[in-house]
Amino acid sequence: MASVELEIDGLRRRYGSVIALDGLSFDVPSGQVFGFLGPNGAGKTTTMRAIFGVASLDGGEIRWRGKPVDEQARRHFGYMPEERGLYPGMKLREQIEYFATLHDVNDQAAEKAATHWIRRLGLAGREDAKIDALSHGNQQRAQLAVALVHDPELLVLDEPFAGLDPGGVDDMRQVLAERAAAGVTVLFSSHQLDLVEDICEAVAIIHHGRLVASGPVEELRRGDRLRLAVRVGGDADGAWTRSLAADLGEVEAVRPEGTVLISLTTGADSQRILDLARAAGPIEHFSFEDRRLSEVFREVTGASVGQAEAEHAAAGVSR
Repeated sequence: MASVELEIDGLRRRYGSVIALDGLSFDVPSGQVFGFLGPNGAGKTTTMRAIFGVASLDGGEIRWRGKPVDEQARRHFGYMPEERGLYPGMKLREQIEYFATLHDVNDQAAEKAATHWIRRLGLAGREDAKIDALSHGNQQRAQLAVALVHDPELLVLDEPFAGLDPGGVDDMRQVLAERAAAGVTVLFSSHQLDLVEDICEAVAIIHHGRLVASGPVEELRRGDRLRLAVRVGGDADGAWTRSLAADLGEVEAVRPEGTVLISLTTGADSQRILDLARAAGPIEHFSFEDRRLSEVFREVTGASVGQAEAEHAAAGVSR
């Protein structure tokens, strides 16, 4: 079992009448790609900025390897903010090397590390290009290079996949997996839940500054109750479930093609459901099925990612 590296403990932050963080607590294990999820306005960016001392807190504590995070610890952290944090008029290589020296990397090591990440992130040939002359995707790659150039022990990324093409997404995924395999703790936020589901071992979901769900992705998808997916030929409405006994389960939804999703009651005998379905017609599909992470998100926040963002935009609430 992985040890806990980063501890978020009881964070509180208020901006006027808006409560950004309301006693937020969760742990991030070492050597994992850990997803940090929530609708806009949930408090994700405030939390990430607090890790780096950019956002102040009204209460709570952030610990790294059991000790309160200080400036010395932050020298070993890498940060990729959602907003561009680079100098637009500075050349790419100069920029990467400059940020390395800010983390006490000597000139020779900074040059070597910059060369490595420029090549690794597909930026070779653009060393002398100014940041504002790069495409959006290459600016993302440059920002990641800056976050990695000093070989950080903790990597914090705010929406790193935003605006990347499929090739850029694949490159980013590989780099995050490589860093985690090397023992780096990786915490990143994203609204691309299918992507999070594929690459993260565990996640924390927050809403209104509070933790509403956390744990391994597989456990969250499995949920507290088993789900059964059943389709009976010729029954597009799932009418056969009208005789489903309460001690077996309840219908969650009926898909357009007639597949019925049934949340099983604890200890329910799935064979009885199979017999019931058989009596109604030919069985075209019968299997246990986990939920998607997007369903978990909707359940614990009360909205899909798109709905939550639309509500946030209309309210004008700070992230």
